[in-house]
Amino acid sequence: MLFNYHTHTPLCGHATGDMRQYVESAIANGLKTLGFSDHAPYVFPDDRPIKGMRMRQDQIQEYASSVRALAKEYANDIRVLLGFEVEYYPDFYAEEKAFLNTVQPDYLLLAQHFIGDESLRFHVYNQSSDDFVLLAYVTQIISALNTGDFLYVAHPDIAGFQYSKEAIQREYRRLCVHAKKLGAPLEINLLGLRENRAYPDLRFFQIAAEVGNDVILGADAHSPTAFNDTLAEKRAREMVAALGLHLIEKPIV
Repeated sequence: MLFNYHTHTPLCGHATGDMRQYVESAIANGLKTLGFSDHAPYVFPDDRPIKGMRMRQDQIQEYASSVRALAKEYANDIRVLLGFEVEYYPDFYAEEKAFLNTVQPDYLLLAQHFIGDESLRFHVYNQSSDDFVLLAYVTQIISALNTGDFLYVAHPDIAGFQYSKEAIQREYRRLCVHAKKLGAPLEINLLGLRENRAYPDLRFFQIAAEVGNDVILGADAHSPTAFNDTLAEKRAREMVAALGLHLIEKPIV
């Protein structure tokens, strides 16, 4: 990999290693661009956020300052960018975007883990077999993409394949068609490959190949050692070749 936009930090509560270690590991493994995109703090009217999933609002300045300082320090070795991985919650997104803009991020990644918002505690990875879950997930992704704010869709197939065959084809195709229309790449998530998760799934990316979507590799790094793993990238590239996908090989920001 020459670039990666999907990188976490310990501020989210479930990643390890300090930010400098991520930068130095990226350099050692030949990356030329490293984007930090930790789980964004969210603006809610109550204490809704789930502990251990995202940084707190009062940590945003620390996060941004640390990334900018590393970008300056390592400017001769690698591009370091400031980003966020963001959920799209329609009722709160306007305030969220304004809050994130206080630190002027270089980009935002769309990563939808919850249907509705976190108050329901309904994580799409819970593997519900109700077709409505997939419909709601895809509808929320499409609404988010319509804002034009997101660089790409992270782990777009995280909602799984335990639904009816008709719903799988209809809804994931709807997602892919809309993403292509808006020029939003779809991520092949290397963390999923490293940990043998249910995603990325060939069935989703077969649909993406048929639609003609651009795809992008995302390390989804939760430790600095993630950049040492060449096997996950190899498996992702084999998927790209087997399905005839169009893989983005140059930085997009």
